Amino acid sequence: VTGQPAKTKRPKEPGENKIRPVNKKVKPKNARMKERESVDSSLKPQSMLTQVMDKGHFQKVAATLSLSAGQSIELRCKGSNVTWSYPAYLDTFKDSRLSIKQLDRYSQLVLTNSTAADTGEYSCWLQLCSANKCRKDETKAGSTYIFFADKEELFVPTPSYFEIVYLNPDKPAVVPCRVTTPSAKVTLHREFPAGEIETDGTDITYDVKKGFVYQHPTSDHKGIVYCKAESQGAPQISIKYHLLYVEVPKGPPSTTIAVSSSRAEVSESVHVTCTVLGEPDVDVNFRWQYPGQESKRPVIIQNFWRLMNRGTGHTTRISKSILVVEDFEVRDAGNYICIARNLQGETTVATEVELN
Repeated sequence: VTGQPAKTKRPKEPGENKIRPVNKKVKPKNARMKERESVDSSLKPQSMLTQVMDKGHFQKVAATLSLSAGQSIELRCKGSNVTWSYPAYLDTFKDSRLSIKQLDRYSQLVLTNSTAADTGEYSCWLQLCSANKCRKDETKAGSTYIFFADKEELFVPTPSYFEIVYLNPDKPAVVPCRVTTPSAKVTLHREFPAGEIETDGTDITYDVKKGFVYQHPTSDHKGIVYCKAESQGAPQISIKYHLLYVEVPKGPPSTTIAVSSSRAEVSESVHVTCTVLGEPDVDVNFRWQYPGQESKRPVIIQNFWRLMNRGTGHTTRISKSILVVEDFEVRDAGNYICIARNLQGETTVATEVELN
């Protein structure tokens, strides 16, 4: 009897230990659960978007899809208030091949008879609305980049044969020669002096979804360039891109105001012009305040802009707003105020017109 407890207390063989295998099972299980949770959380935006396959099957959409030009595709996004984003090309031409329908539980995007030009990002998200304001729900969204491969069109077609790319020293510049086949070999070339431009993966990189990216543009990069692509056949050449170097001070609009005459006669026409010099790709919005505004005095307001080459490859955008008062009256005398606004802020300028 006294010997039996000694036997039970003897050192156990590895195979006899029932606790260690249980611990081994629990730890990996917890780790897998944590890993699965982290993966699921990172895929939450993707879970909104599904692709309708043959015979009514569905599958979650991958980050990229490769289809052949001519194929049709149907995407669905869960939710009762869904907004879509897709290549602007389809909007520009109001393409009837694209249809979007909002149903009770999901929104449906269908693209038929696809072409190489349809290559790009397709995304959806839920809109959260309260009163008259809506905002994007970042946690409930999905996106995919679709390549529509076409042997005859290695580059995604563009509406023009020549594009301007602005080189700003403060931000990367993109030469947007995107391809329809992700495996295509793409190189960048200078027209004059002729030759291939080295892409070192640091200063100049290639992104199959964007094109060639100049990470730190300088005035040395200006000129005319094009891209060349090869994929199981004769190489193809892209359109040409004119790289213009831009260097305009950052900040609110640099604004001036001028009037055709500071003293006006009755029945005379008066022109007040508000002018902004700025970066070529920065939009400017104008607002006016004028003496006859409260009495709803009819005036004519014209807005337009153009590009001006200042030499040495520098380009500036001139934006103008012209307010015209026809048949000047007593109530039109006073201060004319122009408020010009861009992303950095706004500038207010004013001038006075007196009755002669």
